[in-house]
Amino acid sequence: MSFSRRSTVALAAALVVAAGCVSRLEEARAANVKPEKDRKLAPDFTLKDSNGKAVKLSEYRGKVVLLNFWATWCGPCKIEIPWFIEFEKQYKDQGFAVLGVAMDDEGWEVVKPYIERRQMNYRVLLGTDAVAQMYGGVDALPSTFIIDREGRIAAVHIGLVNKSDYRNDLEQVLEKTERAAR
Repeated sequence: MSFSRRSTVALAAALVVAAGCVSRLEEARAANVKPEKDRKLAPDFTLKDSNGKAVKLSEYRGKVVLLNFWATWCGPCKIEIPWFIEFEKQYKDQGFAVLGVAMDDEGWEVVKPYIERRQMNYRVLLGTDAVAQMYGGVDALPSTFIIDREGRIAAVHIGLVNKSDYRNDLEQVLEKTERAAR
Protein backbone atom coordinates (compact mmCIF):
# COMPACT_ATOMS: atom_id res chain seq x y z
CA MET A 1 0.00 0.00 0.00
CA SER A 2 1.40 3.41 -0.92
CA PHE A 3 1.91 6.17 1.64
CA SER A 4 -0.97 8.31 0.32
CA ARG A 5 -3.34 5.33 0.27
CA ARG A 6 -2.29 4.40 3.85
CA SER A 7 -2.83 8.02 4.91
CA THR A 8 -6.28 8.08 3.30
CA VAL A 9 -7.27 4.82 5.04
CA ALA A 10 -5.96 6.11 8.39
CA LEU A 11 -7.80 9.41 7.93
CA ALA A 12 -11.04 7.59 7.05
CA ALA A 13 -10.67 5.36 10.12
CA ALA A 14 -10.04 8.39 12.32
CA LEU A 15 -13.15 10.10 10.93
CA VAL A 16 -15.27 7.02 11.66
CA VAL A 17 -13.96 6.90 15.24
CA ALA A 18 -14.51 10.66 15.66
CA ALA A 19 -18.05 10.40 14.32
CA GLY A 20 -18.73 7.62 16.81
CA CYS A 21 -17.42 9.81 19.65
CA VAL A 22 -19.61 12.72 18.60
CA SER A 23 -22.60 10.41 18.40
CA ARG A 24 -21.90 9.05 21.92
CA LEU A 25 -21.42 12.59 23.21
CA GLU A 26 -24.83 13.57 21.81
CA GLU A 27 -26.34 10.44 23.41
CA ALA A 28 -24.75 11.34 26.75
CA ARG A 29 -26.15 14.86 26.56
CA ALA A 30 -29.61 13.53 25.75
CA ALA A 31 -29.21 11.13 28.70
CA ASN A 32 -29.15 14.11 31.12
CA VAL A 33 -32.93 14.27 30.86
CA LYS A 34 -34.52 11.26 32.52
CA PRO A 35 -37.28 9.36 30.73
CA GLU A 36 -40.67 10.42 32.08
CA LYS A 37 -41.27 7.03 33.71
CA ASP A 38 -38.07 7.44 35.80
CA ARG A 39 -38.81 10.94 37.11
CA LYS A 40 -39.61 11.38 40.79
CA LEU A 41 -41.72 14.15 42.27
CA ALA A 42 -39.55 17.08 43.41
CA PRO A 43 -39.82 17.56 47.18
CA ASP A 44 -42.11 20.49 47.93
CA PHE A 45 -40.91 23.25 50.21
CA THR A 46 -41.80 26.73 51.38
CA LEU A 47 -39.02 29.32 51.58
CA LYS A 48 -39.00 33.12 51.79
CA ASP A 49 -37.98 35.34 48.90
CA SER A 50 -36.05 38.61 49.19
CA ASN A 51 -39.29 40.50 49.92
CA GLY A 52 -40.18 38.18 52.80
CA LYS A 53 -42.94 36.45 50.83
CA ALA A 54 -43.40 32.69 51.36
CA VAL A 55 -42.91 30.74 48.13
CA LYS A 56 -43.93 27.12 47.63
CA LEU A 57 -42.29 25.10 44.89
CA SER A 58 -45.67 23.46 44.15
CA GLU A 59 -47.00 26.91 43.13
CA TYR A 60 -44.85 26.50 40.01
CA ARG A 61 -46.65 23.34 38.77
CA GLY A 62 -47.45 23.77 35.12
CA LYS A 63 -44.07 25.44 34.48
CA VAL A 64 -40.65 24.01 33.74
CA VAL A 65 -38.44 25.13 36.64
CA LEU A 66 -34.68 25.41 36.86
CA LEU A 67 -34.08 25.08 40.63
CA ASN A 68 -30.53 26.20 41.43
CA PHE A 69 -28.88 25.84 44.85
CA TRP A 70 -26.04 28.37 45.00
CA ALA A 71 -24.10 30.78 47.25
CA THR A 72 -22.53 34.21 46.84
CA TRP A 73 -19.04 32.82 47.60
CA CYS A 74 -19.31 30.00 45.03
CA GLY A 75 -17.06 30.58 42.00
CA PRO A 76 -18.87 28.25 39.57
CA CYS A 77 -22.20 29.79 40.67
CA LYS A 78 -20.93 33.20 39.53
CA ILE A 79 -20.32 31.72 36.08
CA GLU A 80 -23.79 30.15 35.81
CA ILE A 81 -25.92 33.04 37.11
CA PRO A 82 -25.67 35.12 33.89
CA TRP A 83 -26.83 32.05 31.94
CA PHE A 84 -29.84 31.67 34.21
CA ILE A 85 -30.65 35.37 33.78
CA GLU A 86 -30.57 34.80 30.01
CA PHE A 87 -32.69 31.62 30.23
CA GLU A 88 -35.29 33.46 32.35
CA LYS A 89 -35.61 36.11 29.61
CA GLN A 90 -35.52 33.65 26.72
CA TYR A 91 -37.94 30.98 27.96
CA LYS A 92 -40.31 32.70 30.41
CA ASP A 93 -43.01 33.06 27.74
CA GLN A 94 -42.90 29.28 27.26
CA GLY A 95 -43.91 28.56 30.86
CA PHE A 96 -40.44 28.52 32.36
CA ALA A 97 -39.03 29.94 35.59
CA VAL A 98 -35.70 30.00 37.39
CA LEU A 99 -35.70 29.70 41.18
CA GLY A 100 -32.42 30.36 42.94
CA VAL A 101 -31.97 28.97 46.45
CA ALA A 102 -29.17 30.85 48.21
CA MET A 103 -27.34 28.70 50.77
CA ASP A 104 -25.31 31.49 52.41
CA ASP A 105 -24.97 31.19 56.20
CA GLU A 106 -25.05 35.00 56.50
CA GLY A 107 -28.52 35.10 54.93
CA TRP A 108 -30.11 38.10 53.28
CA GLU A 109 -27.35 40.38 54.61
CA VAL A 110 -25.05 39.12 51.84
CA VAL A 111 -27.60 37.73 49.38
CA LYS A 112 -29.71 40.87 48.77
CA PRO A 113 -26.75 43.08 47.75
CA TYR A 114 -25.49 40.27 45.53
CA ILE A 115 -28.88 39.97 43.77
CA GLU A 116 -28.88 43.72 43.13
CA ARG A 117 -25.27 43.84 41.90
CA ARG A 118 -25.84 40.94 39.52
CA GLN A 119 -29.28 42.27 38.44
CA MET A 120 -30.76 38.82 38.87
CA ASN A 121 -34.14 38.80 37.12
CA TYR A 122 -35.42 35.61 38.71
CA ARG A 123 -36.79 34.80 42.13
CA VAL A 124 -34.22 34.07 44.82
CA LEU A 125 -35.13 32.24 48.02
CA LEU A 126 -33.09 31.76 51.17
CA GLY A 127 -32.35 28.07 51.60
CA THR A 128 -32.28 25.97 54.75
CA ASP A 129 -30.43 22.80 55.70
CA ALA A 130 -33.80 20.99 55.86
CA VAL A 131 -34.59 21.84 52.22
CA ALA A 132 -31.05 20.90 51.16
CA GLN A 133 -31.54 17.50 52.84
CA MET A 134 -34.78 17.00 50.91
CA TYR A 135 -32.70 17.30 47.71
CA GLY A 136 -30.09 14.75 48.70
CA GLY A 137 -28.04 16.94 51.00
CA VAL A 138 -26.83 19.36 48.31
CA ASP A 139 -23.22 18.50 49.13
CA ALA A 140 -21.83 20.59 46.26
CA LEU A 141 -22.66 24.02 44.90
CA PRO A 142 -23.99 24.69 42.43
CA SER A 143 -26.57 21.90 42.40
CA THR A 144 -29.31 22.36 39.83
CA PHE A 145 -32.53 20.46 39.25
CA ILE A 146 -34.67 20.81 36.14
CA ILE A 147 -38.27 20.16 37.09
CA ASP A 148 -40.92 19.37 34.50
CA ARG A 149 -44.45 20.82 34.38
CA GLU A 150 -45.80 17.97 36.50
CA GLY A 151 -43.35 18.82 39.29
CA ARG A 152 -41.01 15.90 38.64
CA ILE A 153 -37.21 16.06 38.50
CA ALA A 154 -36.25 15.69 34.82
CA ALA A 155 -32.49 16.34 35.15
CA VAL A 156 -29.86 16.98 37.82
CA HIS A 157 -26.57 18.84 37.41
CA ILE A 158 -23.99 18.90 40.20
CA GLY A 159 -21.15 21.39 39.89
CA LEU A 160 -20.37 23.62 36.92
CA VAL A 161 -22.01 22.39 33.73
CA ASN A 162 -21.73 23.74 30.19
CA LYS A 163 -24.28 26.35 29.26
CA SER A 164 -25.15 24.29 26.18
CA ASP A 165 -25.96 21.27 28.39
CA TYR A 166 -28.44 23.37 30.36
CA ARG A 167 -29.93 24.80 27.17
CA ASN A 168 -30.26 21.33 25.59
CA ASP A 169 -31.97 19.92 28.69
CA LEU A 170 -34.31 22.88 29.04
CA GLU A 171 -35.30 22.83 25.40
CA GLN A 172 -35.88 19.08 25.52
CA VAL A 173 -38.17 19.36 28.58
CA LEU A 174 -39.93 22.48 27.24
CA GLU A 175 -40.40 20.92 23.78
CA LYS A 176 -41.69 17.62 25.12
CA THR A 177 -44.35 19.31 27.24
CA GLU A 178 -45.26 21.69 24.42
CA ARG A 179 -45.71 18.75 22.05
CA ALA A 180 -47.85 16.88 24.60
CA ALA A 181 -50.10 19.95 24.98
CA ARG A 182 -50.87 19.98 21.24
